[in-house]
Amino acid sequence: MDNVTHALVGVALAQSGLRRVTPLATATLFIAANLPDSDALIFLTGEHYEYGFRRGWTHGLPALALWPFVLTALVLAWDRWVRRRRDAAAVPAMGAALLWLAALALLTHDFLDYLNSYGMRWLMPFNDAWSYGDTLEIVDPWIWLALGLGWYWSRRRSKRGESGAGRPAGWALALVAAYIAGMGGTGLAARAVAHRELSRAGQTVSRLMAAPVMANPFRRRIVADVGTGYALAAVDWLRRPAFAFDSVGFVSRGEDQPGVAEAARTGDGAAFLRWARFPFFVAERGRGRAVVRMVDARYTLNPEAMFGALTVPIPDALPSQGAPTNQERHQ
Repeated sequence: MDNVTHALVGVALAQSGLRRVTPLATATLFIAANLPDSDALIFLTGEHYEYGFRRGWTHGLPALALWPFVLTALVLAWDRWVRRRRDAAAVPAMGAALLWLAALALLTHDFLDYLNSYGMRWLMPFNDAWSYGDTLEIVDPWIWLALGLGWYWSRRRSKRGESGAGRPAGWALALVAAYIAGMGGTGLAARAVAHRELSRAGQTVSRLMAAPVMANPFRRRIVADVGTGYALAAVDWLRRPAFAFDSVGFVSRGEDQPGVAEAARTGDGAAFLRWARFPFFVAERGRGRAVVRMVDARYTLNPEAMFGALTVPIPDALPSQGAPTNQERHQ
């Protein structure tokens, strides 16, 4: 999920009553809810490294076990050497409480990230396999609205000294949990409908994604691996019939085009293909030399898109081998 969502989860948890557990509870929840995304610093070091590094080392279960101790140590150091030096009468933060608060917020981060179609690599750095929840879009304005209003209402009541000030934030968190459960259920139903309709159309489906659509909880975008390419469709619960093919309908993998195998063995190409879920290829000439455009149909069909597509110049001389299969890429 985006960092606005993660931050809202952290402050909503704090405002629901957890901020009273120990001094610096709110800061701990806020930081922990965003901490795994420290891997976004990779954007500063290379143009395409994010495809191979994001949601890996800092998000895996080993990191999830380590982060609470790291953050708690840092918060306690701040409490001792900065906060209580400024105010000698300040109540010390409690390490045990900070530890479990950090663990809670970190769990929400990985769980929410898993729920979208970008996916998670739970066992990094030991296993590079991706898994996908396909439940929420990376940015969901309905979650923003619920958590934002709940946090604001609770904060306002708290400032006024009203009883039960944390209830609105707690209600908002419960509402979001119910919304996630509902989105999970409709996603499973959309998958079943898509499988059935594609089978009726004579397609053999090996893999299928029913991805959410931003701001529209009633619609799912379907990408299905049907062998030589991908069937593209949508399931819309407000439409009859609910299932319909997209105007494009089908996109070919294009794995047999000249240069694809060579591009797949470059560093950037290999990293992109380990990340890509439904890759297809467009080989062409660009600026006097051959290039291969790698595209992930999960996000775009535009070979020149800013995200979800990568242009790889073909090296002058590489041994000619077959392009890696999807199973080989994700092992």
